[in-house]
Amino acid sequence: MISLFQLASGNRSLRYLDDAGERTYTLQELPVLLFEGDRSLVFAYLDNSVNAIAVFWSLMRSRHCFALLSPELGLRFKEDLEHRYRPSYIIDWKREVIEGYSKVSSGGISCFSADHGQAIRIHKDVKLLISTSGTTGSPKFVKLSEQNLVANALSICDYLPIRGEDVTPLNLPVYYSYGLSVLTSNSVKGGTIVCSNDDLLKKEFWRNFERYGYTSFAGVPFVYEMLERIGFTGKEYPTLRYFTQAGGKLQDALVRKYTDYAIARGLRFYVMYGQTEATARMSYLPPEQTLERIGSIGKPIRDGNFIIDEETAELCYTGPNVFGGYVTGPSELASFDRNTLLRTGDMARELDGFYYITGRLKRMAKIFGNRVNLDEVESVISSELNVQARCAGYMDKLLLIFVTDPDIDLKELGRKVSASLSLHITSIRAIHIQDIPLTVNGKVNYQGLINQYATVGTA
Repeated sequence: MISLFQLASGNRSLRYLDDAGERTYTLQELPVLLFEGDRSLVFAYLDNSVNAIAVFWSLMRSRHCFALLSPELGLRFKEDLEHRYRPSYIIDWKREVIEGYSKVSSGGISCFSADHGQAIRIHKDVKLLISTSGTTGSPKFVKLSEQNLVANALSICDYLPIRGEDVTPLNLPVYYSYGLSVLTSNSVKGGTIVCSNDDLLKKEFWRNFERYGYTSFAGVPFVYEMLERIGFTGKEYPTLRYFTQAGGKLQDALVRKYTDYAIARGLRFYVMYGQTEATARMSYLPPEQTLERIGSIGKPIRDGNFIIDEETAELCYTGPNVFGGYVTGPSELASFDRNTLLRTGDMARELDGFYYITGRLKRMAKIFGNRVNLDEVESVISSELNVQARCAGYMDKLLLIFVTDPDIDLKELGRKVSASLSLHITSIRAIHIQDIPLTVNGKVNYQGLINQYATVGTA
């Protein structure tokens, strides 16, 4: 099987631009960090700098298995993970000293090498670990093989209009599967990749957009909601060719607005669906069919297939990008399950070959015995009441509605939701909060919302 590095090496247009130093590298010119010894586990706390991308490719070329982690994790979380897994190498440029490790360097890049000689049995197919929680340092990882990475990158190149003359920003973290897919797919088929830690909500990103002439960008729903507030669709971006959305459901009204914006300017807006367990992507909605299929996640990617469980309506997926199981401790690195079916945890329906997510199995709440689909409630509030809100269930008694707009009349909102959903007004709590808490991957942190209510709302 061809490796991901070999695929990227065959891309003669590929360049990595160091935004900090303004130097451009070919793949072969990137610094190489050498990892000695037998096959072992490496922890890599990587940002989106050019040195971090160099480490990623050094690890892909090595015999070792590595975990991609956020460098912004708290020290206690890092130490807990390292104590549990005892990696042979650690790349973390935020620390000068790590107990039990010696600092070494090669190619001008430093890392920590373990003083201990503990060997971990790692299955030959386990290449990459991505945490299921970007913010709390959960010890649970998704096991991915190099074949998973290659299959996913090629399937994305199959439908996105990636070209050798592109200038693509790494505006999503590479330790997040969506951000990683931007790196891998553009390395295989794209042009210049700008290595920077700027995100779309920073002024620096938009200065660099004009400076470098970005041809695409990627965003999660929260980012697109914020872009709407700052007037993205009221401006022109001459170099932009396409832009993509994944990481959760974007409100239908915003899908329509961004699609209209793209059509009017000859651009392409891609709504996509995926999970880390599928190495990122499972489906996409062809831009020319978006307006007639608003709300759909589209059709499966190349070599992928959807199945809907007849009993639960759960969406299931098969394809070469499906992961090899979860890891909660080092002993589980010894296996790689050939999963034939990925249960997504999302409920769905199918219409004319297009798939529509109707809610999360875990996003169902019981309010005084009534089952409430919280994702549908958010959709109803947005489409019928024109209010952007996030909803959660609390103690099987309350529907919590969180809004950030201080001008919203909470009592009136509660009455309208009560009437629309046929829920008693006493079971609804509408709450003003300053900001919606997010995970490091830009998704809504619903547990954080519930915790806020538990500590403040019930006081």
